[in-house]
Amino acid sequence: DSAAAMRYTEAKMSKLSHELLKDIDKDTVDFVPNYDGSESEPDVLPSRVPNLLLNGSSGIAVGMATNIPPHSLNELIDGILYLLDNKDASLEEIMQFIKGPDFPTGGIIYGKKGIIEAYRTGRGRV
Repeated sequence: DSAAAMRYTEAKMSKLSHELLKDIDKDTVDFVPNYDGSESEPDVLPSRVPNLLLNGSSGIAVGMATNIPPHSLNELIDGILYLLDNKDASLEEIMQFIKGPDFPTGGIIYGKKGIIEAYRTGRGRV
């Protein structure tokens, strides 16, 4: 539906959204033509917070499933601040701050072993 295509790429801006896009005009990301070439849009969105870890993601691409659980914003910030001062921090050190996933609608986590394995290898059962 080309007549409605602009609506599909539109972003509704909240206070946090403005913060996420704050430096978009500082050449932080590449811009590409939009769907009809009439404007340019960011190839990816810059972010002042780790959105992928914060919100999580789930999907299938190239035959592989991906499930990244959401995490606590406060824990992520604490962990990132620690990493900025301790670039060679171990997983165990980082997990003092980022304890594991944070499921806002509730969830059952079956022990820390799966979380540690997932963080260490990218695979694990939470």
